Amino acid sequence: MTATTPKLTSAPKFCEGIQYFGEPLPEFDQYGKESVVKDGVVNPNDEAAVYQTILYADALRYLTLQVTGSKASGHPGGFASQAEAYAALVMLGHKNIITEVGHHAPGFYSAMFLDRSLEDMGISTVQQLRDRFREKHGLLGHLSGYIPGILAPAGPLGQGQHFAMSAALLHRDKLFPFTVGDGGLGEPYIMSGMAHFHTAYPEVTNFLPVLVWNGFSQEHHSMVSTKTNAEMIAYWQGNGFDEVILVNAKDFDDKNQPGDYVDSTAFSIAKRMEFTSAILTGIDKAAKSAFSGKLTVFIIKQLKGAGVHARGAKSHNLYPKDTLDAPHIADTLRAIALPPEAWELVRTNLEKAGGGSASKTAVTEFVLPLADIGNLPLEEYPVGGEAKVATTAMGKLVGYVGQKDKNFIVTNADGNEASGIANINQALKINHPVKDDLYNQAPGGQVYEPLSEDACAGLAAGLALMGARTLWCSYESFAINGLPIWQTVTQAMAELRRQTPSTITLYTAGALEQGRNGWTHQRPEIEAYFASMMRNGNVFPLFPCDANSIQVCYDWALTTKNKGIVITASKSPLGIRTTFAQTREGLENGAIVLQDIPGSKKVVFAVIGDMTLLPVYEAAKKLQEEGVGSRIVSIINPRRLYRASDVAWDTCSEADGGFIDDAKFNEFFAGDGLIGVTGGAAAMLEPVMLRSNCPRDTFAWKRGETTASAGELMAFNGITADALVKRGMGLIG
Repeated sequence: MTATTPKLTSAPKFCEGIQYFGEPLPEFDQYGKESVVKDGVVNPNDEAAVYQTILYADALRYLTLQVTGSKASGHPGGFASQAEAYAALVMLGHKNIITEVGHHAPGFYSAMFLDRSLEDMGISTVQQLRDRFREKHGLLGHLSGYIPGILAPAGPLGQGQHFAMSAALLHRDKLFPFTVGDGGLGEPYIMSGMAHFHTAYPEVTNFLPVLVWNGFSQEHHSMVSTKTNAEMIAYWQGNGFDEVILVNAKDFDDKNQPGDYVDSTAFSIAKRMEFTSAILTGIDKAAKSAFSGKLTVFIIKQLKGAGVHARGAKSHNLYPKDTLDAPHIADTLRAIALPPEAWELVRTNLEKAGGGSASKTAVTEFVLPLADIGNLPLEEYPVGGEAKVATTAMGKLVGYVGQKDKNFIVTNADGNEASGIANINQALKINHPVKDDLYNQAPGGQVYEPLSEDACAGLAAGLALMGARTLWCSYESFAINGLPIWQTVTQAMAELRRQTPSTITLYTAGALEQGRNGWTHQRPEIEAYFASMMRNGNVFPLFPCDANSIQVCYDWALTTKNKGIVITASKSPLGIRTTFAQTREGLENGAIVLQDIPGSKKVVFAVIGDMTLLPVYEAAKKLQEEGVGSRIVSIINPRRLYRASDVAWDTCSEADGGFIDDAKFNEFFAGDGLIGVTGGAAAMLEPVMLRSNCPRDTFAWKRGETTASAGELMAFNGITADALVKRGMGLIG
């Protein structure tokens, strides 16, 4: 677009660090003399608005390439191919922009810099932007809610739509565009997630997928690169989209570029204006369509790497050779450089667009007000009394929360009744277009039940990140399919600059209860996932031991902020072993002593879970008959049992530094021998095994099998009273 000259001294202060400035632009006198942003938006039919949108897109390209080049690291190509679409959204006042493409991070950072959002973290000049890119306490390689103005994290593909739909559900008056790339379109979750959401919430269409169709994925042609325009439109229509708006750069090419995907920055200025005008008016039409109740998608078709150092997949990533001094990088920066007056105009526009910087206007920059739910109606059952189903006891409380808080949503992959929590469906109703009282379903219900754990976890975790209370319920055996986004959100919560309700999960129908279903329904290895996440500092797996305990665990979880709380419990009727006070102690100290029998020597049982207590109590009785003492310790909150130095708790927002000291640890676990017992992964016992100094061993899940009962399945895994007694006697000599 311009020739270049050496760096000028008349540039605005924020331009310090820009490598090259361009010559004055011939069209600037006609279209750039004053800002076209009025009342936070532009007129999409105004030629000056089109021209200034081009300036913004080129500014984004320049900064994206220079910032990544400053570290010879990062991803400029994907964002560059849709710079006009992003620029149009902002110029039209839409700043609540999300992406499922983590590789677009440097482009998003450039946008946040230009609208002054990054000043909130001390980045006021381009030099500071360069210095802190991909550095600790700076601009991490992929997006995070830690960055001012950024609404949601982005890393694994297939997640962005959940954040956009969550935000749209909570804020009906705002548009939530999210960019999705060629690679992301290959993820099955995106379309299925939006389809189920649209069926459940047909009135919520104020989220806008923006497909960046550039012909390439990370290292090769994309799998959708051979689709025709008609096929791509039909694909979206076939997935329920009422309005599909596609702008193809090829239609405006006056340079005879080969192939179906072309670079608009190579066009003449007249054709660039036509192309960008189509983008600006197309985005405006898409936004109005989304607000009018139509499921809408906007597609920009432009070659990957448009305007930067390379084209196609070769533009995706920078390598050590791609420094700012490398000729191919330096030459590109000179070619796309803007003059100082253009930078000044772009900054002015972005300060005004959308009502101010994203760091001051994005919905996630504010704590969402929560409904007052008062005190939960806890019901304490007598110890030793009638057996109760723990999940059902919690379900009653969940129903109460939903009735008090209309933003509250429970997600489950169509299995609440099977998990002993039909009372949740009865109280809150499954959100379904078909009203049927037999199945507790009705439009507008607060139970979201797609047959996809990704969609369950995605909406629940996304809403929590956006500031609302939620609960994700799952069978332990299938939850693994939803954990990637749950992990993304909990990690983001650890960095957030604001409070948000913890993302809470309930995992039921554990492996031990699924005997007759066989190994396909027996996957407690998931607990190893949470065991490793405990060291993050904000993840708390909880193991209530009965129907009293689970109520207190849920009550506590609702009071926490910026954490991931995992509650695992059985759906079988089990005896009541604890009082409310004991579980409150267990949440504070990590564990509680359920039984302590004196003897000549003492075997300590550190037990995780509820059904696993059955063989342990039997083993304690047999040891007593041999004159050997025992102590049964129920581990409620294993994260408390680590040493403070084991966990990155002090790096988390809303930091929780609660860990028991050695004296308290020894009150629980000191003995002549220690046996850790769990029906899940042995890794969850790590805090105990790390700190114990006595002879010790673990009994844990090994593998699944088809059995007639929980006891038989535990026996298959070696967890029997006789085996526990034998090992205990061995440990104490």
